[in-house]
Amino acid sequence: MIKKILFLSTLCYGCSLMAQVKITGVVINSDIQRPVSGAVISLKNTSIQTISDKNGNFKIESPLPVDSLMVKMGDIPLRTIAITKTEYNGLIIGLSSDELKNILTAPQITAPAKNSDTTTANTQTEIKSISPILADSLQSRNETNPFLKDSDSIKMKISGRLINADTQQPIPDAEIILGNTQNFASSDKEGYFYVESDEWVNSLGITTSDFPLKYVALEKGDNLNMEIKFSVNDNNETPNNTSGNQSSEQTLGVIEVVAFPKKRVPKKENPAYRILNELWKRRRTNGLTNFKNYQYKEYEKIEFDLNNVDSTFMSKKIFKKLNITSSDIDTLDVINGKTYLPVFINESITDIVGQNVPSKKEKEFLLGNKASGIPNNDIIANTVKNLYKDINIYDNTLNFFNKGFTSPVATIGFSVYDYLLVGVKDVEGVSCYHIKYRPRRDNELTFKGDLYITENTYAVREVTMQSTSGINVNFVKDIYMELSYDNVNDSIFIPLRNYTVLDMSLLSKKEGTKGMFAKRTISYENYKFDQPETEVESLINRQWDPISQGAYNKKDDFWADNRPERLGEDEIKAYELVDKVSKTKFFRNIVDGVQVISSGYINIGKAVDIGNLYQSFGFNTVEGLRLRAGARTYFTPNDMWRVEGYTAYGFKDQQFKYGAEARYMFNKFNRFTVGLGTKRDITQLGVSLTEDEGVMTRSFASSSIISRGDNDFLSSVNRTNAFLSIEPWKNFQIRLDGSYQYIKSANPEKFDIGYYDKNGNKKNELYDTHLTLSIMARPGAKYSRNGLDRYEHTSLAPTIILKYVKGFNGVLDSDFNYDKLQLLYSQPILWGPIGKTNVTFEFGKIFNKLPVSLLGVLPGNQSYGIIPNTFSQLDYYDFVTDIYSALHVEHHFNGRFFSYIPLLKKLQLREVVFFRGAWGDISDGAKSLNASSIAYRAPSKDIYYEYGFGVENIGFGNLRIFRVDFNWRGNYLDMPEVSKFGVKVGMQFTF
Repeated sequence: MIKKILFLSTLCYGCSLMAQVKITGVVINSDIQRPVSGAVISLKNTSIQTISDKNGNFKIESPLPVDSLMVKMGDIPLRTIAITKTEYNGLIIGLSSDELKNILTAPQITAPAKNSDTTTANTQTEIKSISPILADSLQSRNETNPFLKDSDSIKMKISGRLINADTQQPIPDAEIILGNTQNFASSDKEGYFYVESDEWVNSLGITTSDFPLKYVALEKGDNLNMEIKFSVNDNNETPNNTSGNQSSEQTLGVIEVVAFPKKRVPKKENPAYRILNELWKRRRTNGLTNFKNYQYKEYEKIEFDLNNVDSTFMSKKIFKKLNITSSDIDTLDVINGKTYLPVFINESITDIVGQNVPSKKEKEFLLGNKASGIPNNDIIANTVKNLYKDINIYDNTLNFFNKGFTSPVATIGFSVYDYLLVGVKDVEGVSCYHIKYRPRRDNELTFKGDLYITENTYAVREVTMQSTSGINVNFVKDIYMELSYDNVNDSIFIPLRNYTVLDMSLLSKKEGTKGMFAKRTISYENYKFDQPETEVESLINRQWDPISQGAYNKKDDFWADNRPERLGEDEIKAYELVDKVSKTKFFRNIVDGVQVISSGYINIGKAVDIGNLYQSFGFNTVEGLRLRAGARTYFTPNDMWRVEGYTAYGFKDQQFKYGAEARYMFNKFNRFTVGLGTKRDITQLGVSLTEDEGVMTRSFASSSIISRGDNDFLSSVNRTNAFLSIEPWKNFQIRLDGSYQYIKSANPEKFDIGYYDKNGNKKNELYDTHLTLSIMARPGAKYSRNGLDRYEHTSLAPTIILKYVKGFNGVLDSDFNYDKLQLLYSQPILWGPIGKTNVTFEFGKIFNKLPVSLLGVLPGNQSYGIIPNTFSQLDYYDFVTDIYSALHVEHHFNGRFFSYIPLLKKLQLREVVFFRGAWGDISDGAKSLNASSIAYRAPSKDIYYEYGFGVENIGFGNLRIFRVDFNWRGNYLDMPEVSKFGVKVGMQFTF
């Protein structure tokens, strides 16, 4: 018995030695992000203590279990930190003199080198961290991404709202971490948050910009719809549970929360500055532009979901019409605390081949496309695709919705963002600096998130970006992105993966509003560079028609073999639900309704479109009330031919008008197209310097309901046009038009277009036959569809048009022989935080004398509507020229200055400033022909100019479509009936 007692005693003693506490770490001052020397670290209920060295490092051990670590630094009172493990390697203890906070972070352990000669793996600690905040790393996308689907392993879901109890206002942009996990979230502008975990935890840690760290106790299971209140009088030592009752029995776990320092660290003293500065020195470019040629495979998945589909909404009759039953509820998933219903999924796999030398070319081979949810309709699919832009993280300005967001690695980043160096993390085997960033100011086009920059080469390996609360972008409540890159060498990177979620709503950004998620995953793989030139040239010159190649009819085994990742159970259920819903008549009616609103046409029998509905009504002084009806053939979005026409009737002049055109495309690869059309209609000439030769176009000025002054300057035009067009290179079009037109005044009593012929006789009508050669370039433009009418994605692509017009005297009774040269250049330019500028420049020269109907008229605008590239304070035919140049500059500040004014900030109004100028002259020869009621004047001595400002984004909720412009005329004020000031109103459906 004595031997057994001695044995058990010895065993217990040995066990106690095995359970001894070992802690190494570093103490930092969280306010200035600097190590603290001389801090006293001790173990509770023992006499064991140590002092941090000059680098803040310390080591402390105990042969007996302890439950608390105590730290004393200067005048800061003794702080106690809970110990829940027997060993901590690389603790970081951040102390703040402002808020008397103590923070304990998880250990960092560096594994022993693989080539170690020792047989025992001695774990070594390398303290490189400065101060972790919330999530230490993106160990897996399911842990940190608040927008991802649940998996079967999710055990807890926590949602709630943060409230300032003193003001009863929501607390936005608070950072919430769940227990000891890596799972975190941020509250939105209404204070709402959602976070989840695949393990049981008993506490939340919440840090805000105005309150000390707050702990909140959790019950086992889901903790939903919590209301957590903060007050300056809070005692945060006792956590509150979801019902508001105190709970002292639960033991809080170690919570990893360190806020950005209250006092902003000067740029050059911030350790993140050194890292970003090195990145700027080694600024990389996309590898696709740095090799002679390249090849890769691209996988893209787009999903379109209706969100906030709660139980109340589920009980409505709409779900019965959508054939959704209670058994389908489990397939409705949760993103950021919002239940959603998938309604559209599109997958595509594309091989891309390109070359940079000897000339730049690129060819896409769509191998497969699979759409589910919107049968025979690509309007929504293209709309969703149009939401996304390809971005280069190294650019100073990132393009989202054609608005300039400041990149987190922009060279101006320190004037826009706060940065916090968290530490060194392993990202898929690469050692990376982990830097947190957040915007310095609200309501700017910025992000918050994490940067992972490679330790040795200073390149972006991964980055997460989430928009801040209250983002001033219409229809968009939140943006979340994850970008991954591979770095080929010191100057080149290639993208690997891009995951994007847009949380959108049509009418309001308020929490709970029904909206949609637009999710996009795009992966790049199988990169090949500098392949044999002959092989690449052969591929680029290969003709590829995805329809005839069966890209839209691939079987399941194709997708199983070519997807970079297998579909998860939730994704398979989503496909099944989308297919089920899309077959219901109610859903098809919704889709058809969206198409009508988007296109303005109603499709009948998958053969004919009726419309355009938006052109059905009009009014002018000649026709009075004008009604118009039109139709076009429409079998599929990829039709190779189309016939369209319209008829209109004016109740004042009691005359019918008409127009018709037929087009046929012979070759979809070079888009060789021919067309023929004719029309007889009332038209406002002189509202565009660079006019379209087609017969189906009509200017807004011809039908404006309310106008400034009388518009008596309308013309009656009979025009017949034939054309052929070809694109020998991508986004480069050559078009030849042959046009014959007969022009006379539509209101002869008040508008005379007369001229003297070569015999000196006055003529009040003219015949004109001419050829027009047009060259149009749109470098960088992107399109969908492969048929006659393409869908253009919004972009920053410039438009360059060069036209030469040759008139032939005597051909089809034509009265004039002339030559005309025209140039147009237009481009939107992003300027990052200060907005976007739209620039349009036009130049023209007529080399012969012509009557007023064929001259270059500086386009006036007598309507009260905003018409692009016109002069708001000019009347029609105020200036007539045969040589001209015009410049239109319009800058959108996107609410940058209004955001500093409380009321305007709340209204989310945006500022616009603009300048318009023109110079021109009229020759004596043209003046000698003039027998019209128009007095020829040209701004030849001084450049005519006007200027002004506008307020856009006027409306309510998310529906902010109105704009008001205030225009001032700068000179030529001595002209008769001059308009010195004017107000214009317009509608624009923009983000």
